[in-house]
Amino acid sequence: MKLTTKGRYAVTAMLDLALHLANAPVKLTEISQRQNISLSYLEQLFARLRKANLVKSTRGPGGGYALAREAADISIADIILSVDEDVDTTLCKGSSNCLNQQQCLTHELWESLSSEIYGFLSGISLSSIAQTETTRSVASRQDNEQLSSIEIQQVSQIN
Repeated sequence: MKLTTKGRYAVTAMLDLALHLANAPVKLTEISQRQNISLSYLEQLFARLRKANLVKSTRGPGGGYALAREAADISIADIILSVDEDVDTTLCKGSSNCLNQQQCLTHELWESLSSEIYGFLSGISLSSIAQTETTRSVASRQDNEQLSSIEIQQVSQIN
């Protein structure tokens, strides 16, 4: 199994969304700025997240994205699988044709590992991560950095 940036960015963006969703939808541009993820990449990820019914979108002024269900009901495994990542550590992608079209000696080991990884990620919800002190501290720092950046831009526009 190799978790690519697609899966990592999807989890990061969903966590950012969960942390910043107050009374209004969150704009992808805001997530993009806070997390340093390209807007076009986020648009692609959120299309998949929307298709998997993990997020919902609102168009127009004041629009953006919101979670489609409670953060406690969205697991990290849900997010990763929704963007076509997998947690399979076997060479054969679970088809048991690892070595010369037959099951290899260590197939069951890797299959068990895949199951453990999936179980681990399924047991972690967005809300459980959002509630940790470290996550809240990092989010606060990112928010302050974003506000400072906006203030600097406004001063530049005045001058």
